[in-house]
Amino acid sequence: MYVWTYLDGAGEEIGRSPRFAAADEAEDWIGSSWPELLENGVLAVVLVDQEGGKQLYRMGLGAE
Repeated sequence: MYVWTYLDGAGEEIGRSPRFAAADEAEDWIGSSWPELLENGVLAVVLVDQEGGKQLYRMGLGAE
């Protein structure tokens, strides 16, 4: 299962996405959901493989 961890400006966890069976499903979801997340104070996300216990990558949602 895959999940996005939401981060604020200080890098602190402030929430999580629904769980997804595949990484590509999670990536499709974030592609359409990031504007709303950004409006709600989420400045970065981390894709986590919960079964493997790994953080796959981190991505900022705002302008660099």
